[in-house]
Amino acid sequence: MNDIQIAQKAKLLPITKIAKDCGIPTNALQPYGDSVAKVDPIRLKDKPQKGKLILVTAITPTTAGEGKTTVSIGLADGLRAIGKSSMLALREPSMGPVFGMKGGATGGGYAQVLPMESINLHFTGDFHAITTANNLLCAMVDNHIQQGNALNIDARQVRVRRCMDMNDRQLRSIVGGLGGDKNGVPREDGFDITAASEVMATFCMAGDLQDLKKRLGNIVVARDFSGKNITCAQIGCAGAMTALLRDAMMPNLVQTIDHTPALIHGGPFANIAHGCNSVTATRTALKLADYVVTEAGFGADLGAEKFIDIKCRASGLRPDCVVIVATIRALKHHGGVLKADLGRENVEALLAGAQNLLQHVRNVRKVWKLPAVVAINHFVTDSDAEIKALEDLMKAEKVPCEFSDGWAKGGQGTKELAKTVAAVADKGKGSQLQFTYDIGLPLKEKIEAIARKVYHAGSVTFTAQARKILQQLTDDGFGGVPVCIAKTQYSFSDDPKQLGAPEGFELTIRDVRLSGGAGFVVAFAGDIIAMPGLPKQPAALAIDVDEDGVISGIF
Repeated sequence: MNDIQIAQKAKLLPITKIAKDCGIPTNALQPYGDSVAKVDPIRLKDKPQKGKLILVTAITPTTAGEGKTTVSIGLADGLRAIGKSSMLALREPSMGPVFGMKGGATGGGYAQVLPMESINLHFTGDFHAITTANNLLCAMVDNHIQQGNALNIDARQVRVRRCMDMNDRQLRSIVGGLGGDKNGVPREDGFDITAASEVMATFCMAGDLQDLKKRLGNIVVARDFSGKNITCAQIGCAGAMTALLRDAMMPNLVQTIDHTPALIHGGPFANIAHGCNSVTATRTALKLADYVVTEAGFGADLGAEKFIDIKCRASGLRPDCVVIVATIRALKHHGGVLKADLGRENVEALLAGAQNLLQHVRNVRKVWKLPAVVAINHFVTDSDAEIKALEDLMKAEKVPCEFSDGWAKGGQGTKELAKTVAAVADKGKGSQLQFTYDIGLPLKEKIEAIARKVYHAGSVTFTAQARKILQQLTDDGFGGVPVCIAKTQYSFSDDPKQLGAPEGFELTIRDVRLSGGAGFVVAFAGDIIAMPGLPKQPAALAIDVDEDGVISGIF
């Protein structure tokens, strides 16, 4: 059976029972049918955070796939299978990738969160609320310019862009306001995908509604003709945006096939933002379970770094254990094996590619001072010789390592991994997290610290434009915020073809952008597209629904 068939055959418990079993009071629950509910964090504000936080990250991604979400779900199920109180805190899928390249984003096999069709398609409408709030801000900015422009906004320097939760390259660059004076001021504009919008990043960094309103107010929407920043608060839009996002701020409660509770909430992309689920959902989960499994986007150089240096710094969250996901197939790819040959035994390539894994492990241990566990997502093509070689390597490096069979067996296939992770997390509780850089450093030096310590670059160069914007942001008072580097996910470097564990390369920062609401500066090490396009064969071609309303084709 494929993923959606496995999901549709699973027997779900009433969401009210899932909520009751993890201590959510009735007055904090807003059901969306029998299998989905929103949890009101306001009703839980007096509950203390008791859980240990387990961050799941991965090696540098490859086209072979690593299965980070599948391992995260399997691990939470495995913790439950060994008698632990566990909960997931994951991101919501964007419909752009669902209909584009990836298909669904709810795990795989017998390690899935359910109902997978609902989660992948609309869910509780959070993305639509974020889209609407973003586009209200855009409309208010343009209306302010049209209705007299009291703030003296330079229409050529409007920074906010409209968004939609779909891949559509046609909307990347447009001209709006055509048709005469009554239709606005003509200017170049464009759309971003909702997951790449600043409102999404801001939403996920907010601790509560009042923090959200303050952060939304801090979004810089434009500059005036004297070069001064104009914010959302000056436009007067923050209150209305927060009202639109009130219900969306409640995390969504669902369950796995093994009935482990999961909070799925928010979904910023990890290449242009911080790539983590909401602070609100993570904090809520830590109040409800003894072990909370969360994940960060892409490899540890992007996702884990941003989770630690941005999300943890702002929220006070601290991981008690970091799990690094890899597959033997992906490690062989990092060792130079072509995708078509990954099913063949190749111990030499495996050991060469494993340097990528070890570099991530060393970053976790030496840069951030956190305990690490390696989880190998098991494939049937893994040979005994390859398994032994990898286990021997991890033993030599004194890295705890377990195989995960969550895809095939659910929680029963991850019990050994769960035992190891729980033991490491118990010892890691109270460990002193170390950030990559001191927040008081200049923006340029923060970028250089990440490049050298985490990516292992030899040098960093900045284009003239990047230097100019960094200086301008510093002059505007934003020098004291964290940095979020946008680069390819396929390499430690800014060249996607440099696999393995490159060192000593030159990283080039081409552009810089402020994300004032989220509270960080984005530095672009490459051309990052904020509105993806559909591929030649979109995943949407395989998605359908029959006369009984049963959806097929989501994987």
